[in-house]
Amino acid sequence: MNVIVRMSIVSRKILARNEMFRIVKTKDKQIIIDDTYKVQGRGAYLEKDKDIILLAKKKNSLARALKCEVKEDTYLELLKRL
Repeated sequence: MNVIVRMSIVSRKILARNEMFRIVKTKDKQIIIDDTYKVQGRGAYLEKDKDIILLAKKKNSLARALKCEVKEDTYLELLKRL
């Protein structure tokens, strides 16, 4: 069976999809954390690592990848899910 891999937007590491969070900007411009990996919209992958999430916040990586503003709540929710 093939493992689905994706690249983290911060570390640029290629990892199995289930080792990362998928954050999606939907058509109505909402930012959600996609646990199913199937929600339609512009998606970005982040490693499930506290340092990576904090670095993404510092560098504004999610906002650039999703081409919209990402609120503090999104980062807090990611940290809670670790």
